Amino acid sequence: MTVAPMQRPPIRQSTVVRSSVEHTFEVFVDRFDRWWPLRTHSLGEARVVGVTIERRAGGRVYETWDDGQTRIWGTLLAWEPPARFVLTWDIVQPPVTEVELTFRALGPALTRVQIEHRGWDKLSGADLERLAERRDGYDGGWAMILRLFSKAVTVD
Repeated sequence: MTVAPMQRPPIRQSTVVRSSVEHTFEVFVDRFDRWWPLRTHSLGEARVVGVTIERRAGGRVYETWDDGQTRIWGTLLAWEPPARFVLTWDIVQPPVTEVELTFRALGPALTRVQIEHRGWDKLSGADLERLAERRDGYDGGWAMILRLFSKAVTVD
């Protein structure tokens, strides 16, 4: 008898913003630490003074603390501005998952931003017990992140 692995679909969230695809991508990447809720959604919380996205495949995504220490969030697996980027999401350890962000122009000043957080099928053993809680938390968390981003990009 063969046991099939449990299917754990990716988390998908999206929003539409009134901004060109180029501007939307730039605000997401270059102003990340201005709109991301660092005090609640980071490793260092109140100690975080910035988040850096190294703009290339193989580049790191990391936070910097007030004392100069850094903590890795992930590594860019794909870098295709202004259409998309993919990064490992090392924060969920173990195991590492992936987050893909896509930016699609719907018009000259209208862009769909989509997040797909995948790799949940890598979880096993003790991690399975926390799966439902993690997925629910990330599902709601990504929706909140997109709401904050939508406000930031349209104000800019």
